Amino acid sequence: MSGLEFATLREQVAALGARSVSAAELLELSIARIEELDEKVNAVVVRDFDRARAAAKQADAALARGERAPLLGVPVAVKESINVAGLPTTWGIPEAEGWEPAEDAVLVTRVKDAGGVVVGKTNVPHLLHDWQSYNDIYGTTSNPWDLARSPGGSSGGSAAALAAGYVSLALGSDIGGSLRVPAHFCGVFAHKPSLPLLPGRGSVPPRVPALPAPPDLAVVGAMTRSAADLTLATLLLAGPDEVEAIAYQLTLPPSRGAGLGDFRVLLVDSHPLVPTAAVISEGFDRIAQGLEKAGATVARHSELLPDLELTAKTYLTLLASRFGVDMPPEAHEAAAAAVADLPPGTDTVQAIMTRGIVASHADWVRADRVRVGLADQWRRLFREFDVVLCPSSPTPAFPHDHADRYARALEIDGTAYPYDSHLLWPSVATLTGLPATAVPIGRSPEGLPFGMQIVGPYLEDRTTLRFAELVEQEFGGFTPPPGFS
Repeated sequence: MSGLEFATLREQVAALGARSVSAAELLELSIARIEELDEKVNAVVVRDFDRARAAAKQADAALARGERAPLLGVPVAVKESINVAGLPTTWGIPEAEGWEPAEDAVLVTRVKDAGGVVVGKTNVPHLLHDWQSYNDIYGTTSNPWDLARSPGGSSGGSAAALAAGYVSLALGSDIGGSLRVPAHFCGVFAHKPSLPLLPGRGSVPPRVPALPAPPDLAVVGAMTRSAADLTLATLLLAGPDEVEAIAYQLTLPPSRGAGLGDFRVLLVDSHPLVPTAAVISEGFDRIAQGLEKAGATVARHSELLPDLELTAKTYLTLLASRFGVDMPPEAHEAAAAAVADLPPGTDTVQAIMTRGIVASHADWVRADRVRVGLADQWRRLFREFDVVLCPSSPTPAFPHDHADRYARALEIDGTAYPYDSHLLWPSVATLTGLPATAVPIGRSPEGLPFGMQIVGPYLEDRTTLRFAELVEQEFGGFTPPPGFS
């Protein structure tokens, strides 16, 4: 079984199908790595080894009968915030410790129906509101590339589990970069699907009924160590919730291109509200040169690009409004007082978020109308370009920082910026529900991985996924962190 710990999902499926490894053996390899290494990483915070062993045994029996399924016998990790019957869903909230849902989330059901073996659940930040993954129930998850640094959030535990070689497939979710930023920090792949390509039922706070509901901003998705695996997992899990499937089915258009030479690329690595670290800008320069050499048409500017500042501010208003729904009355009172104290015209990230918490329905409708106009601008841009490349975050992984959230800062090349500036690059795709595939593209001088997000036209997820595959083939992809290989 040497090498299977960092084998791709497809390689593990092939090995199981060829009977060169059993599902039980592959699971025990996963369990052994978690037991050996997770004391220092703390990624898999809820372990389900007994039920996983029973599922692996069933998978081996099915394989022996000649049965095949896309994930038959493959160990899979699930983000703690996504319901798995019989396992806790807390979102890191101490008051919810021990609460267990009665049924699986739709995404988990699809994984199990495809033969996947759930080994456990991965760590998250409190309320999923951070680009770190720590809470008072499960403690702190560290980045396998540097244990003193964050693996990202809120799907940080899933990204760390992949980078550490525990599993080849992990599930996560994303509303503020929660798939893309951990992938960027840990050097793995993730796909934020078009909204609502993958069903989100069962990805809800503890004790909240898992009912079908129109989503806004938030998506669920897959994380892997290779782009082709990401395509496999995303297409496997995509499609309407069974409640809606009585009326329609999913038919995604094909990728706009087969090779890099087929693609018209817009590369954007500067944002009006936050700078990009020099190391990441240099990485984008290398990517641009490499793409041009491979035959792609690359532009660094376009008048068609929607206003990124307006995009970010509209997104922050809608995001904060959504967060405000779950906040207690005292938090709303504090936000209202803070808004009253703001000097006229204050337009910082934190000010916009604070006003969004206490926004009226009329405020939300006005912001939503702006969103509709921006979505139309994206449609116009994608008549001229096939993909837009931009950072997932302004910097590589940063050191753990558990200070008061409002006292933290995001350091970019020695200068401090508001911590919530992490939201600005994710807003590019999230506001209008566009697909965005996160891929690793380089390393910092400190050896930390960093990546980019490939943003594509609405519901043309195959285009960004295919482009990610081509980028991996041309420039390389995941490599194991030192000390974990």
